[in-house]
Amino acid sequence: MIALIDCNNFYVSCERVFDASLMGKPIVVLSNNDGCAIARSEEAKALGIDMGTPEHMIRDQLQAHNVRVFSSNYTLYGDMSRRVMMVIKELVPKAEIYSIDEIFCDMSNMPFTDLAALAAGIRETVMRCTGIPVSVGIAPTKTLAKMANRYAKKKFREIGVYCADSKEKTEAMLLFTEVADIWGIGRQHELKLQTEGCRMAADFIRLPQEWVLKEMTVVGYRTQMELNGTPCIKWEEVAPAKKNICTSRSFGQLVTSKREIQQALATFTSACARKLRAEKTCATSMHVFVQTNVHRKQDEQYLSSIVLDIPVASNCTTELMKFSMTALNILFKPGYKYHKTGITVMNLVPEKQIQLGLFDTAQRERDEKVMKALDDVNRQYGHDTVRIAKQEFNKSWKLRSNFKSKRYTTQFSELAPIKAK
Repeated sequence: MIALIDCNNFYVSCERVFDASLMGKPIVVLSNNDGCAIARSEEAKALGIDMGTPEHMIRDQLQAHNVRVFSSNYTLYGDMSRRVMMVIKELVPKAEIYSIDEIFCDMSNMPFTDLAALAAGIRETVMRCTGIPVSVGIAPTKTLAKMANRYAKKKFREIGVYCADSKEKTEAMLLFTEVADIWGIGRQHELKLQTEGCRMAADFIRLPQEWVLKEMTVVGYRTQMELNGTPCIKWEEVAPAKKNICTSRSFGQLVTSKREIQQALATFTSACARKLRAEKTCATSMHVFVQTNVHRKQDEQYLSSIVLDIPVASNCTTELMKFSMTALNILFKPGYKYHKTGITVMNLVPEKQIQLGLFDTAQRERDEKVMKALDDVNRQYGHDTVRIAKQEFNKSWKLRSNFKSKRYTTQFSELAPIKAK
Protein backbone atom coordinates (compact mmCIF):
# COMPACT_ATOMS: atom_id res chain seq x y z
CA MET A 1 0.00 0.00 0.00
CA ILE A 2 1.11 3.53 -0.80
CA ALA A 3 0.04 6.73 0.91
CA LEU A 4 0.00 10.21 -0.56
CA ILE A 5 0.16 12.93 2.07
CA ASP A 6 -0.83 16.36 0.78
CA CYS A 7 -0.82 19.66 2.66
CA ASN A 8 -4.23 21.35 2.54
CA ASN A 9 -4.17 24.74 0.75
CA PHE A 10 -0.48 24.78 1.58
CA TYR A 11 0.45 28.40 0.89
CA VAL A 12 -2.63 29.60 2.74
CA SER A 13 -1.91 27.25 5.65
CA CYS A 14 1.65 28.61 5.92
CA GLU A 15 0.31 32.15 6.28
CA ARG A 16 -2.18 31.05 8.94
CA VAL A 17 0.46 29.32 11.07
CA PHE A 18 1.95 32.70 11.99
CA ASP A 19 -1.25 34.76 12.11
CA ALA A 20 -4.11 33.17 14.03
CA SER A 21 -6.44 36.00 13.03
CA LEU A 22 -6.52 34.53 9.52
CA MET A 23 -8.32 31.38 10.64
CA GLY A 24 -11.76 31.16 9.04
CA LYS A 25 -11.10 34.19 6.82
CA PRO A 26 -11.04 34.11 2.99
CA ILE A 27 -7.42 34.22 1.78
CA VAL A 28 -5.81 34.35 -1.65
CA VAL A 29 -2.10 33.93 -2.43
CA LEU A 30 -0.89 35.46 -5.69
CA SER A 31 1.71 34.28 -8.18
CA ASN A 32 4.91 36.13 -9.12
CA ASN A 33 4.47 39.86 -9.66
CA ASP A 34 1.17 39.64 -7.77
CA GLY A 35 -0.37 38.25 -10.92
CA CYS A 36 -2.88 35.41 -10.53
CA ALA A 37 -4.52 33.52 -7.67
CA ILE A 38 -2.50 30.35 -7.14
CA ALA A 39 -3.78 29.36 -3.69
CA ARG A 40 -7.17 29.94 -2.07
CA SER A 41 -8.63 29.11 1.29
CA GLU A 42 -11.89 27.17 1.39
CA GLU A 43 -13.65 30.41 2.27
CA ALA A 44 -12.23 32.10 -0.85
CA LYS A 45 -13.25 29.15 -3.01
CA ALA A 46 -16.79 29.48 -1.66
CA LEU A 47 -16.84 33.06 -2.94
CA GLY A 48 -16.30 31.74 -6.47
CA ILE A 49 -12.66 32.81 -6.83
CA ASP A 50 -11.13 30.46 -9.40
CA MET A 51 -7.57 29.22 -9.57
CA GLY A 52 -5.42 31.21 -11.98
CA THR A 53 -7.68 34.28 -12.13
CA PRO A 54 -5.65 37.50 -12.58
CA GLU A 55 -5.77 39.71 -9.50
CA HIS A 56 -6.87 42.79 -11.41
CA MET A 57 -9.98 40.95 -12.64
CA ILE A 58 -11.17 40.10 -9.12
CA ARG A 59 -9.90 43.17 -7.26
CA ASP A 60 -13.39 44.52 -6.61
CA GLN A 61 -14.57 41.10 -5.41
CA LEU A 62 -11.60 40.78 -3.07
CA GLN A 63 -12.29 44.19 -1.54
CA ALA A 64 -16.05 43.64 -1.27
CA HIS A 65 -15.60 40.42 0.73
CA ASN A 66 -12.56 41.56 2.75
CA VAL A 67 -10.41 38.82 1.27
CA ARG A 68 -6.86 38.86 2.66
CA VAL A 69 -4.36 38.88 -0.18
CA PHE A 70 -0.73 37.73 0.05
CA SER A 71 2.19 37.77 -2.36
CA SER A 72 4.00 34.46 -2.77
CA ASN A 73 6.54 34.02 0.01
CA TYR A 74 8.59 31.14 -1.39
CA THR A 75 11.25 31.40 1.30
CA LEU A 76 8.65 30.75 4.00
CA TYR A 77 6.80 28.09 2.03
CA GLY A 78 10.00 26.22 1.17
CA ASP A 79 11.14 26.11 4.78
CA MET A 80 7.72 25.03 6.05
CA SER A 81 7.68 22.30 3.41
CA ARG A 82 11.06 21.06 4.62
CA ARG A 83 9.74 20.87 8.18
CA VAL A 84 6.61 18.97 7.17
CA MET A 85 8.60 16.46 5.12
CA MET A 86 11.07 15.89 7.97
CA VAL A 87 8.25 15.08 10.38
CA ILE A 88 6.61 12.64 7.95
CA LYS A 89 9.87 10.86 7.13
CA GLU A 90 10.33 10.09 10.82
CA LEU A 91 6.99 8.26 10.89
CA VAL A 92 7.19 6.02 7.79
CA PRO A 93 9.76 3.46 6.58
CA LYS A 94 10.23 4.96 3.10
CA ALA A 95 9.15 8.20 1.46
CA GLU A 96 9.43 10.07 -1.84
CA ILE A 97 8.89 13.83 -1.99
CA TYR A 98 6.73 14.57 -5.02
CA SER A 99 6.27 18.34 -4.77
CA ILE A 100 6.54 21.19 -2.28
CA ASP A 101 3.34 20.02 -0.55
CA GLU A 102 3.06 16.31 -1.46
CA ILE A 103 4.94 13.19 -0.41
CA PHE A 104 4.44 9.51 -1.21
CA CYS A 105 4.98 7.01 1.61
CA ASP A 106 5.56 3.29 1.09
CA MET A 107 3.47 1.27 3.57
CA SER A 108 3.71 -2.07 1.78
CA ASN A 109 5.86 -3.73 4.46
CA MET A 110 3.50 -3.01 7.35
CA PRO A 111 1.12 -6.03 7.28
CA PHE A 112 0.12 -5.80 10.94
CA THR A 113 -0.38 -2.03 11.07
CA ASP A 114 -3.76 -0.33 10.99
CA LEU A 115 -2.93 2.03 8.12
CA ALA A 116 -5.93 4.29 8.68
CA ALA A 117 -4.92 4.74 12.32
CA LEU A 118 -1.32 5.39 11.28
CA ALA A 119 -2.50 8.02 8.79
CA ALA A 120 -4.59 9.71 11.48
CA GLY A 121 -1.54 9.73 13.73
CA ILE A 122 0.58 11.29 11.00
CA ARG A 123 -2.02 14.02 10.49
CA GLU A 124 -2.07 14.80 14.21
CA THR A 125 1.73 14.81 14.50
CA VAL A 126 2.27 17.06 11.49
CA MET A 127 -0.36 19.48 12.75
CA ARG A 128 1.13 19.55 16.25
CA CYS A 129 4.73 19.99 15.05
CA THR A 130 4.22 22.40 12.16
CA GLY A 131 0.65 23.74 12.29
CA ILE A 132 0.01 22.55 8.71
CA PRO A 133 -3.14 20.45 8.09
CA VAL A 134 -2.70 17.48 5.76
CA SER A 135 -4.88 14.89 4.05
CA VAL A 136 -3.87 11.27 3.52
CA GLY A 137 -4.95 8.90 0.76
CA ILE A 138 -3.91 5.24 0.93
CA ALA A 139 -4.22 2.75 -1.94
CA PRO A 140 -2.29 -0.02 -3.74
CA THR A 141 -0.70 2.28 -6.38
CA LYS A 142 0.52 5.87 -6.65
CA THR A 143 -2.28 6.88 -9.03
CA LEU A 144 -4.92 5.40 -6.75
CA ALA A 145 -3.25 7.03 -3.73
CA LYS A 146 -3.52 10.44 -5.45
CA MET A 147 -7.16 9.73 -6.11
CA ALA A 148 -7.74 8.55 -2.53
CA ASN A 149 -6.21 11.77 -1.24
CA ARG A 150 -8.57 13.86 -3.34
CA TYR A 151 -11.48 11.67 -2.26
CA ALA A 152 -10.55 12.23 1.39
CA LYS A 153 -10.65 16.02 0.85
CA LYS A 154 -13.96 15.94 -0.99
CA LYS A 155 -15.89 13.37 1.05
CA PHE A 156 -14.13 13.06 4.42
CA ARG A 157 -12.56 16.48 4.97
CA GLU A 158 -13.00 16.43 8.75
CA ILE A 159 -11.35 13.01 9.02
CA GLY A 160 -8.77 13.80 6.35
CA VAL A 161 -8.00 10.13 5.65
CA TYR A 162 -9.24 7.61 3.11
CA CYS A 163 -7.83 4.10 2.94
CA ALA A 164 -8.87 2.25 -0.23
CA ASP A 165 -7.94 -1.16 1.16
CA SER A 166 -10.83 -3.09 -0.36
CA LYS A 167 -12.45 -3.55 -3.74
CA GLU A 168 -15.61 -1.83 -2.54
CA LYS A 169 -13.77 1.27 -1.29
CA THR A 170 -11.76 1.53 -4.50
CA GLU A 171 -14.89 1.17 -6.61
CA ALA A 172 -16.64 3.96 -4.68
CA MET A 173 -13.67 6.22 -5.31
CA LEU A 174 -13.55 5.39 -9.04
CA LEU A 175 -17.28 6.04 -9.42
CA PHE A 176 -16.87 9.46 -7.74
CA THR A 177 -13.83 10.68 -9.73
CA GLU A 178 -14.21 12.24 -13.17
CA VAL A 179 -11.60 11.41 -15.83
CA ALA A 180 -10.40 15.04 -15.77
CA ASP A 181 -9.34 14.53 -12.14
CA ILE A 182 -7.24 11.41 -12.76
CA TRP A 183 -3.54 11.97 -12.19
CA GLY A 184 -1.85 11.81 -15.59
CA ILE A 185 -4.92 12.54 -17.74
CA GLY A 186 -4.49 15.81 -19.63
CA ARG A 187 -7.05 17.94 -21.42
CA GLN A 188 -6.62 16.27 -24.83
CA HIS A 189 -7.00 12.77 -23.42
CA GLU A 190 -9.96 13.93 -21.36
CA LEU A 191 -11.78 15.05 -24.51
CA LYS A 192 -10.86 11.83 -26.30
CA LEU A 193 -12.20 9.73 -23.43
CA GLN A 194 -15.42 11.70 -23.30
CA THR A 195 -16.06 10.99 -26.98
CA GLU A 196 -15.84 7.30 -26.05
CA GLY A 197 -18.46 7.78 -23.36
CA CYS A 198 -15.96 7.75 -20.50
CA ARG A 199 -16.96 10.32 -17.93
CA MET A 200 -15.78 8.70 -14.71
CA ALA A 201 -12.63 6.82 -13.73
CA ALA A 202 -14.74 3.66 -13.39
CA ASP A 203 -15.53 3.93 -17.11
CA PHE A 204 -11.89 4.42 -18.06
CA ILE A 205 -10.62 1.24 -16.41
CA ARG A 206 -13.11 -0.82 -18.42
CA LEU A 207 -11.89 0.38 -21.81
CA PRO A 208 -10.06 -2.21 -23.96
CA GLN A 209 -6.33 -2.09 -23.32
CA GLU A 210 -5.65 -2.14 -27.07
CA TRP A 211 -7.64 1.08 -27.53
CA VAL A 212 -5.88 2.78 -24.63
CA LEU A 213 -2.44 1.84 -26.00
CA LYS A 214 -3.32 3.06 -29.48
CA GLU A 215 -5.07 6.30 -28.53
CA MET A 216 -3.26 7.27 -25.32
CA THR A 217 0.15 5.60 -25.78
CA VAL A 218 1.98 3.75 -23.04
CA VAL A 219 1.40 6.63 -20.59
CA GLY A 220 -2.36 6.17 -20.71
CA TYR A 221 -1.98 2.40 -20.55
CA ARG A 222 0.19 2.74 -17.45
CA THR A 223 -2.43 4.98 -15.84
CA GLN A 224 -5.15 2.42 -16.57
CA MET A 225 -3.02 -0.37 -15.07
CA GLU A 226 -2.42 1.72 -11.95
CA LEU A 227 -6.15 2.33 -11.57
CA ASN A 228 -6.69 -1.41 -11.81
CA GLY A 229 -4.30 -1.91 -8.90
CA THR A 230 -1.11 -2.84 -10.74
CA PRO A 231 1.87 -0.62 -9.77
CA CYS A 232 3.57 0.79 -12.88
CA ILE A 233 5.24 3.97 -11.61
CA LYS A 234 8.64 3.29 -10.15
CA TRP A 235 9.66 4.43 -6.69
CA GLU A 236 12.24 7.23 -6.50
CA GLU A 237 13.59 7.77 -3.00
CA VAL A 238 16.39 9.90 -4.46
CA ALA A 239 15.36 12.48 -7.03
CA PRO A 240 17.00 11.85 -10.43
CA ALA A 241 19.81 14.18 -11.41
CA LYS A 242 18.62 17.28 -13.25
CA LYS A 243 19.48 17.70 -16.92
CA ASN A 244 18.83 21.44 -16.99
CA ILE A 245 18.40 24.24 -14.44
CA CYS A 246 16.41 27.34 -15.33
CA THR A 247 15.98 30.68 -13.57
CA SER A 248 13.77 33.33 -15.15
CA ARG A 249 11.50 36.06 -13.84
CA SER A 250 9.20 38.73 -15.14
CA PHE A 251 10.22 42.24 -14.12
CA GLY A 252 8.15 44.19 -11.63
CA GLN A 253 8.01 46.99 -14.19
CA LEU A 254 8.93 47.32 -17.84
CA VAL A 255 12.66 47.81 -18.36
CA THR A 256 14.36 49.70 -21.18
CA SER A 257 17.88 49.96 -19.74
CA LYS A 258 20.45 47.33 -20.68
CA ARG A 259 22.16 47.80 -17.34
CA GLU A 260 19.03 46.78 -15.44
CA ILE A 261 18.63 43.68 -17.56
CA GLN A 262 22.30 42.90 -16.89
CA GLN A 263 21.64 43.10 -13.15
CA ALA A 264 18.68 40.74 -13.43
CA LEU A 265 20.44 38.25 -15.69
CA ALA A 266 23.55 38.32 -13.49
CA THR A 267 21.39 37.51 -10.46
CA PHE A 268 19.69 34.64 -12.30
CA THR A 269 23.05 33.32 -13.50
CA SER A 270 24.33 33.39 -9.93
CA ALA A 271 21.30 31.41 -8.78
CA CYS A 272 21.87 28.75 -11.44
CA ALA A 273 25.55 28.49 -10.56
CA ARG A 274 24.70 28.08 -6.87
CA LYS A 275 22.28 25.25 -7.69
CA LEU A 276 24.88 23.57 -9.89
CA ARG A 277 27.43 23.59 -7.08
CA ALA A 278 24.86 22.29 -4.60
CA GLU A 279 24.20 19.31 -6.90
CA LYS A 280 27.90 18.91 -7.76
CA THR A 281 27.28 19.30 -11.48
CA CYS A 282 28.59 21.57 -14.22
CA ALA A 283 26.95 23.05 -17.32
CA THR A 284 28.28 22.53 -20.84
CA SER A 285 25.93 25.03 -22.50
CA MET A 286 23.43 27.76 -21.67
CA HIS A 287 20.29 29.24 -23.17
CA VAL A 288 19.55 32.94 -22.59
CA PHE A 289 16.46 34.87 -23.67
CA VAL A 290 14.90 38.33 -23.45
CA GLN A 291 11.34 39.31 -24.30
CA THR A 292 8.80 42.08 -24.16
CA ASN A 293 5.28 41.78 -22.77
CA VAL A 294 3.14 39.98 -25.35
CA HIS A 295 -0.03 41.21 -23.62
CA ARG A 296 0.81 44.88 -24.26
CA LYS A 297 -0.40 45.11 -27.84
CA GLN A 298 0.36 48.83 -27.89
CA ASP A 299 4.11 48.11 -27.56
CA GLU A 300 6.43 46.86 -30.27
CA GLN A 301 7.20 43.20 -29.58
CA TYR A 302 10.57 41.49 -29.41
CA LEU A 303 11.60 37.98 -28.36
CA SER A 304 15.03 36.55 -28.95
CA SER A 305 17.22 33.82 -27.48
CA ILE A 306 20.59 32.20 -28.03
CA VAL A 307 22.39 29.02 -27.01
CA LEU A 308 26.09 29.24 -26.17
CA ASP A 309 28.44 26.29 -25.72
CA ILE A 310 30.77 26.40 -22.71
CA PRO A 311 34.16 25.00 -23.84
CA VAL A 312 34.96 23.57 -20.38
CA ALA A 313 31.95 22.55 -18.26
CA SER A 314 31.67 24.88 -15.30
CA ASN A 315 29.67 25.81 -12.20
CA CYS A 316 31.74 28.88 -11.38
CA THR A 317 29.54 31.97 -11.09
CA THR A 318 32.07 34.35 -12.61
CA GLU A 319 32.75 32.13 -15.58
CA LEU A 320 29.08 31.46 -16.32
CA MET A 321 28.38 35.17 -15.96
CA LYS A 322 30.88 35.99 -18.70
CA PHE A 323 28.92 33.79 -21.09
CA SER A 324 25.50 35.11 -20.05
CA MET A 325 26.67 38.72 -20.45
CA THR A 326 28.06 37.85 -23.89
CA ALA A 327 24.67 36.40 -24.78
CA LEU A 328 22.89 39.54 -23.59
CA ASN A 329 25.21 41.74 -25.67
CA ILE A 330 24.09 39.78 -28.73
CA LEU A 331 20.38 39.75 -27.84
CA PHE A 332 19.76 43.26 -26.50
CA LYS A 333 18.26 45.85 -28.82
CA PRO A 334 17.55 49.40 -27.60
CA GLY A 335 14.12 50.92 -27.94
CA TYR A 336 12.07 48.01 -26.55
CA LYS A 337 10.23 47.73 -23.24
CA TYR A 338 11.52 44.45 -21.82
CA HIS A 339 9.31 42.35 -19.58
CA LYS A 340 11.34 39.22 -18.84
CA THR A 341 14.73 37.56 -19.10
CA GLY A 342 16.11 34.21 -18.05
CA ILE A 343 18.83 31.62 -18.31
CA THR A 344 18.87 27.84 -18.55
CA VAL A 345 22.12 25.97 -17.93
CA MET A 346 21.99 22.74 -19.91
CA ASN A 347 23.57 19.36 -20.61
CA LEU A 348 24.79 18.96 -17.03
CA VAL A 349 27.65 16.63 -16.15
CA PRO A 350 29.14 15.58 -12.76
CA GLU A 351 31.76 18.10 -11.64
CA LYS A 352 34.32 15.32 -11.18
CA GLN A 353 33.96 14.20 -14.80
CA ILE A 354 34.59 17.41 -16.72
CA GLN A 355 37.07 17.36 -19.58
CA LEU A 356 39.60 20.18 -19.52
CA GLY A 357 40.49 22.04 -22.71
CA LEU A 358 43.94 22.14 -24.22
CA PHE A 359 43.95 25.93 -24.27
CA ASP A 360 42.05 26.43 -21.01
CA THR A 361 43.56 29.34 -19.07
CA ALA A 362 41.11 29.50 -16.15
CA GLN A 363 42.55 29.06 -12.64
CA ARG A 364 40.04 26.40 -11.66
CA GLU A 365 41.50 25.41 -8.27
CA ARG A 366 41.48 29.05 -7.19
CA ASP A 367 37.96 29.58 -8.54
CA GLU A 368 36.71 26.49 -6.71
CA LYS A 369 38.03 27.82 -3.39
CA VAL A 370 36.49 31.25 -4.03
CA MET A 371 33.09 29.74 -4.86
CA LYS A 372 33.20 27.55 -1.75
CA ALA A 373 33.95 30.57 0.43
CA LEU A 374 31.15 32.53 -1.26
CA ASP A 375 28.66 29.69 -0.73
CA ASP A 376 29.67 29.27 2.91
CA VAL A 377 29.12 32.95 3.67
CA ASN A 378 25.81 33.11 1.80
CA ARG A 379 24.61 29.91 3.41
CA GLN A 380 25.17 31.40 6.85
CA TYR A 381 23.99 34.96 6.22
CA GLY A 382 21.51 34.57 3.34
CA HIS A 383 21.62 34.35 -0.46
CA ASP A 384 23.47 37.19 -2.19
CA THR A 385 24.93 38.59 1.02
CA VAL A 386 28.15 38.37 -0.99
CA ARG A 387 27.54 38.82 -4.69
CA ILE A 388 29.33 39.41 -7.95
CA ALA A 389 29.72 43.12 -8.74
CA LYS A 390 27.64 42.83 -11.92
CA GLN A 391 24.59 41.97 -9.80
CA GLU A 392 24.74 45.33 -7.99
CA PHE A 393 22.27 46.14 -5.20
CA ASN A 394 19.71 48.23 -7.06
CA LYS A 395 16.75 46.00 -7.95
CA SER A 396 14.30 48.33 -9.61
CA TRP A 397 13.44 45.38 -11.87
CA LYS A 398 12.57 43.02 -9.02
CA LEU A 399 9.21 41.27 -8.80
CA ARG A 400 6.24 43.09 -7.34
CA SER A 401 5.32 41.66 -3.96
CA ASN A 402 3.18 44.33 -2.34
CA PHE A 403 1.40 41.88 -0.02
CA LYS A 404 4.32 39.70 1.09
CA SER A 405 4.37 38.35 4.62
CA LYS A 406 7.53 38.02 6.70
CA ARG A 407 10.08 35.21 6.47
CA TYR A 408 9.23 34.06 9.97
CA THR A 409 11.41 30.94 10.03
CA THR A 410 14.55 32.02 8.18
CA GLN A 411 15.19 35.69 9.03
CA PHE A 412 15.97 36.78 12.60
CA SER A 413 14.80 40.32 11.95
CA GLU A 414 11.41 39.00 10.86
CA LEU A 415 10.65 36.61 13.71
CA ALA A 416 7.03 36.64 14.84
CA PRO A 417 6.60 38.72 18.03
CA ILE A 418 5.28 37.05 21.18
CA LYS A 419 2.53 38.95 22.90
CA ALA A 420 2.12 38.56 26.64
CA LYS A 421 -1.43 38.13 27.89
